[in-house]
Amino acid sequence: MNARIGQSNRQSRETQIDVEINLDGRGIVDISTGLPFMDHMLEGFARHGYFDLRVKAVGDLEIDAHHTMEDTGIVMGQAIRAAVGDREGICRFGYFLLPMDEALARCALDLSGRPHLSYTMCPAEAVAGGMPIRLFREFFQALVNSASLTLHIDQLAGVEAHHCLEAAFKAFGKALDAATRPEPRCQGVPSTKGMLD
Repeated sequence: MNARIGQSNRQSRETQIDVEINLDGRGIVDISTGLPFMDHMLEGFARHGYFDLRVKAVGDLEIDAHHTMEDTGIVMGQAIRAAVGDREGICRFGYFLLPMDEALARCALDLSGRPHLSYTMCPAEAVAGGMPIRLFREFFQALVNSASLTLHIDQLAGVEAHHCLEAAFKAFGKALDAATRPEPRCQGVPSTKGMLD
């Protein structure tokens, strides 16, 4: 199988973002978004999914973190879609249930070519790591739209917002790793329709 590496970038008046992901990596990361808590979340995603991930984001954080979070999601989704390619010979579906102390997150995804997000993360706090928690939904919605995948992320248990979000990102990494894994029994695209989209 050829190297499955995706790259994408976005330049606007609000953000400058560059992302590269290697689906067949070892969890090597080089991440700088200007948002240390987001860097920590992305590192957990990459290390537990065994993706090599480079993210460089410069945004108008003097306004707030919204543009940086949303645009990072857009560019990451584009890079993931590029790395997955035509989706021939992969498992397509991925699922993981991840505990982190009192938190329990469930992630299920389908590299279907159809964007959909179901997101039921609801920590009690409004802020985690100095960031509004609502921005994480914006990140995942942008990623789902640009990657064209179906994603369900659910918080099944948890009190501490840091634990809840970290469990979700790590579960997402594990589920994406499972979905992109080569399936040697699969001939062509894993779909009864003969196509994904």
